[in-house]
Amino acid sequence: MVMTAYWGILLFLAGLIFGSFFNVLSDRLPEKQSSVKPPSSCHSCGRKLKAKDLVPVISYLILRGRCRYCSCSIPIRILLLELTTGVMFLLLYLNFGLTIELGVALLYFSALLLILIIDLEKKLILNVIIYPVAVIALVINLLLPGIEIVPGITSALAGGGVGLALFLLIALLSRGGMGMGDVKMAGLMGLMLGLPLNLVAIFLAVISGGIVAVAVMIIKEKSRRNPIAFGPFLAIGTMTAFIWGQELLEWYLGFFGF
Repeated sequence: MVMTAYWGILLFLAGLIFGSFFNVLSDRLPEKQSSVKPPSSCHSCGRKLKAKDLVPVISYLILRGRCRYCSCSIPIRILLLELTTGVMFLLLYLNFGLTIELGVALLYFSALLLILIIDLEKKLILNVIIYPVAVIALVINLLLPGIEIVPGITSALAGGGVGLALFLLIALLSRGGMGMGDVKMAGLMGLMLGLPLNLVAIFLAVISGGIVAVAVMIIKEKSRRNPIAFGPFLAIGTMTAFIWGQELLEWYLGFFGF
């Protein structure tokens, strides 16, 4: 129990630090800027931030969400992403323990969270994230086919191929209603989850995305010409399927008597 609490606290703190770094990446990657240079600065006044301004969560709370130098508001996303990443690392540890599975889950979930944030804010799914993670997923499937959460290279390639083909067809038929970023994302989901769990993730994304889209259109009268980003729903669907996909699939098949 003591060791569980120790590692849980350690993983939570590590998540806060990574969340702070993800904030930097979410700002700089869409602008094709370096993730390490220049040093972090205030979005409003441009003043270089000191170490005491960059302590995850604590700095935001002490400064009450405002820049130390110009008093302009600090985006709430800074705080939320740090906390979300910390909680995510903790929950993954509690689910997988100190195992190889935990390492794989932390890598995949971090990439998915970064994709989610950037697509939510910028309506972009970046190749600079998709391609390296896809290569890493292929390597993991080749080298670690024996662990439970890794589908193996055959299933991964099948899942990636099905995801690419399905979303490419949708993108072509929708005539711009779906971007190529979503197509590549579907391929990555297949490499992570394999077949048929990637279909579970896609189903969850479609259902949740559809519900949110209808609700937003009703509340805000959002135009179809200004579509909602679908990447966040794909990311959440993948996360859900990664943890509970097999149980959901078995429940679904059992419900219909298969």
